[in-house]
This record gives sequence, structure tokens and C-alpha cells, in this order.
Amino acid sequence: LFPLAVRGSEGLYMVNGPPSFTESTVFQRDSGKNCKAVAFSKDGSLFAWCNGEKVNVVNVTRPELLHSFDLPKTVCLEFSPKNNVLATWQAYATAKDGTAGVPNLQLHDLRTGKCLKSFMQKKMQNWCPCWADDESICARNVNNEVHFFENNNFNTIANKLHLQKVSDFVLSPGAQPTKVAVYVPGSKGAPSFVRLYQYPNFGGPQSALANKSFFKADKVTMLWNKKATAVLVVASTEVDKTGASYYGEQTLHYLAANGESAVVQLPKNGPIYDVAWSPNSVEFCAVYGFMPAKATVFNLKCDPVFDFGTGPRNAAYYSPHGHILVLAGFGNLRGQMEVWDVKNYKLLSKPLASDSTYFAWCPDGEHIVTATCAPRLRVSNGYKIWHYTGSVLHSYEVPSDEEMWQVFWQPFLDGVFPEKAVKYQAVPSELPSVEPRPAQAYRPPALRNKPVTSSKLHEDEPPQNMKPQLGGGDKPLSKTALKNQRKHEAKKAAKQEAKADTNQGPAQVKTPQNALQNAVPAMTTGDPEVDKKIKNLKKKLKAIEQLKEQAAAGKQLEKNQVEKIQKEAALLKELEDLELGV
Repeated sequence: LFPLAVRGSEGLYMVNGPPSFTESTVFQRDSGKNCKAVAFSKDGSLFAWCNGEKVNVVNVTRPELLHSFDLPKTVCLEFSPKNNVLATWQAYATAKDGTAGVPNLQLHDLRTGKCLKSFMQKKMQNWCPCWADDESICARNVNNEVHFFENNNFNTIANKLHLQKVSDFVLSPGAQPTKVAVYVPGSKGAPSFVRLYQYPNFGGPQSALANKSFFKADKVTMLWNKKATAVLVVASTEVDKTGASYYGEQTLHYLAANGESAVVQLPKNGPIYDVAWSPNSVEFCAVYGFMPAKATVFNLKCDPVFDFGTGPRNAAYYSPHGHILVLAGFGNLRGQMEVWDVKNYKLLSKPLASDSTYFAWCPDGEHIVTATCAPRLRVSNGYKIWHYTGSVLHSYEVPSDEEMWQVFWQPFLDGVFPEKAVKYQAVPSELPSVEPRPAQAYRPPALRNKPVTSSKLHEDEPPQNMKPQLGGGDKPLSKTALKNQRKHEAKKAAKQEAKADTNQGPAQVKTPQNALQNAVPAMTTGDPEVDKKIKNLKKKLKAIEQLKEQAAAGKQLEKNQVEKIQKEAALLKELEDLELGV
């Protein structure tokens, strides 16, 4: 069973996942309508929530209340990776007389229940300290510098990373040594930059593992891959000065821990809607470009591996094992999902999840939840559980006078669920499959009894494999190799054409021009000098043929080009004489 936590005006409760979908008895429903914050621990064993009175922590493996903290105004909760610390954040408020408010970020020891440390944290954005996966390091951004604490000792700052103005940072996942990606916004004509450091080596730019500077960035999103070997940086501006996009301008950059960096070249202009690393850490998918958007998988050289063509999509979600990729169009799009087998790049299903505001893979890599939640949408709130083959296994809609605010799976650690073989056949479901009726385009009365003519605003591009078919390996062909390949193909085509002509025999009489174009390259006079002359004459006649085509198409020819055409008869006579050996 893979429980789901559901939070809304009906209270907070848990639902057993497939196959039962019944309310969980492990967690006692909290019927209060004031539940603002919930969180699972990373391994899914602990669950915390604030119901407007207290923050409660329970062990969901054996239902028992572990701790209850008197923090009624808590709006954010987070567990440390090893479940040693619970971080809580309340909105910062100054005293009525204008003096500084009380510390609003608390770190609680989950073994003793005591408060380890309190901090002032005015902004909700990036409120939570970041831990390394083994909790040996914890870091937080304080007044544009990053403070590091070691082994959850928050009374001593073990290290500081001080740059001009660190706006954001992200710690690498996985084992030690921990790496840190930091973003410093540009100012006074200087570019913004992202640097990678290895903790605790922070001695200036020379100690950085990698550095990438760029203009056009008001904010960035930094994404580490699972193996902590590379970071993707989506740099965004609030306003597109060219006026091409309402969403500002985005660029995608790649930085590797070995020092390599690059701008990821996206073949279509427009916004970057989403970027996702594959769990295998050697590929990533980007969804980008003006609608209909393109989606492309790139390798670590930032070369395209597979292009999914264009379609109505703005999000990409890899399954926990990385064997399936879902491309979806949520928000202002209809909710069309495309489920792809990543190993074979085959489309598995195309389910439609209309009005969805949330999507998440179940940790088992087989099931998906989509939900319509308030306040994004206040009508038809509810959730659906799908199998990736497109079957809806369970559907729940809240009563019309109620709202649903949040739905999410209980997490599990990697490796708990083994990867299963990809299924192509739809999994059976007890729910009737509702095929969405295709929306009919409006037709004026005068055309209603006449045959329908399809008219599309744009044609969707089909998917295509971008891996080079020749040259072997993953290396793309160089320009020279491509040129040689094209020459080789042209020669091959000419030979085949020549064979076809000789097989037709003398019965067919052709015009001189066609005869020239399809002449057999193997025919020679035996005299190299004469052969060379014949070759040159044919070249000239071909050029004349092209000029005549251009003139027929209405192109104005130059004086020397007209003179060339006038010489055609003489050249044909000369060629005929040479070939006859006169």
C-alpha cells in the first residue's frame, strides 16, 4: 500500500493507495478546518501537521504520537533527511512598538522534543535550512552569505561562504563530499554567475569547481542531478524586452563538477516551461518554445538524443526509476498527458486529466496521482489515481460545498520498490473509461451541411530520434564527416540512377538535357584529356539548365548569365563531337 495524505476543508486524512483506496486506519483523521501545514519525513516513517492549535508529529509505521509543539501559527514544516530535526516556520511579525519580532524559525530535536535553536527568518522563500543527506552539514542563507553548521550543532557557525551577494544556493544530494551551487545576481553591468564549490573549500574563484556567468537573469533555478556530477541552471528575466513573450526570457545553462560548462542550445524560440533530470543522471528533458511546445532529451554533452516533436505541453515528469517519462500540459492547457517508454522511446498512452493542478508519481513507479486543488481551482476539487498505461483506477471528488487543498504520496527511500518491466497493455480498471468528446470547431450556418475541411493553425512536428545513426557511439558527426557522408550518398544515388538508365535500353529516346543529367559516369573515351573536357562541358550545361529554370520562375538574370544560356547550342554540339570522337 502507498498511502496518500489529503488536506482540505474536510480535514486531514490518509487514503490507502492501490489496490484498496480505503481511508487509512493507521492515521486518525483530524477533522479541523484549519490545517495549514503538513510534511512527511524523507523515508515516509514520520508525519507532521499543524492544525491551527499545535504541531503534531506521529510515527505512521506504528501509529503513535511522538511530539506535540505549541506553535499554532506554523505555516511551513520540514524534516531533516535522517529524521533528527523538525524545522517549523511562522510568519514573521514585529512588535506593536516597532521593535524587532521574536525568532520565528525553530529547529526541534525529535529525540528529546527540545528546541535546538531559533532564528529570525523574515522571508518565506527559502525559509528552510538545507541539510546534506547524512546531516553532517546544514546551511542557511543569512544576509547574502551562506552559514554552515556541522552535525546539527547550531550554536557554532563552522564555515561561511561569502561572495558579493549570494542570492540562492543548493546543496548536492547523495554521499560526501557535499558540493554547493551558489547564485550571485549581476549588478552595474556585471554579469550574474553560478559557481560550484566543494565543501569546505571556499577560498575565492580559483577554488570553485566550475563557474558560469551570464546576462539576462533576474532569478535562477538550480537543479542538481542525482549523482551530484552536474547542475542545470534555468535563468529567467521578468520581462522580455523584445516583446516576444509575456513570460519573460529564459536560457538554460549546464555546469559540471569537473569544470565543464555550456549553454544548452534549444532549437525553438520561446519560454522554457520545465526541465527535469532523469534519475540515471546522464540525461535531462527540456520542454520549451512557443506553443505548441517542443520537448527534447539531451545527454551530458548537451546534444539532443530524442526529440518528442511539438504538442500542447508545459511539464515533464520522470518516474522514480527513470524508465518512463510523462509530458503533460497542465494549468492553462487541457491536461493532455503523453506517457513514454524512455528506453525504447515508444508512446505508451495518452490519457487526459482535465483541470489538473497537481501531478505526482507514486514511489512504486507504476501509479500516478493527478488532482484539482483550491485555491488554484475552486470547483470540481478532487483527485484521480492512474496506472501509467492510461487506466483510471480510483477517482474521488469532494462535495460541491467543500474544497481540497493538497494531495501527496507518502515517500519511500530509493530501492524499496524494484523497477518492473514496462507494460504496453492498459491495466484493467473497475471504473468505466470516459472517452473525452472531441471539441467541435464552430461552423457558420452556411457551411453546416457541407463537407468538413480540416484547417489547422499549425502542424505538429513528429517525434524523431536524434542519435547519430552513422559514426557509431554517442559522438555526433563532425562537419567534415557530415560533408563526406552527403557526398557518398550523392555518388551512390547517381550510380543507381545510371544503372536504371542503362537497363532501360536504347528503346527510349530522351531529350539531350535528360540524357546529360542521367549519363553513365562509367562511360569513357579512353583519353583522359577528352574525358576531362566532356566532364567540364556537362558541368557547364547543368549550370545553364539551372539558369533556365530560374528564368522560367521569373527571376531577373544578370547579363553574363544570359550570355551563358546563349552558348548552350554550341556547347551541346561540342559535347556531341567529343563523344562521337570526331
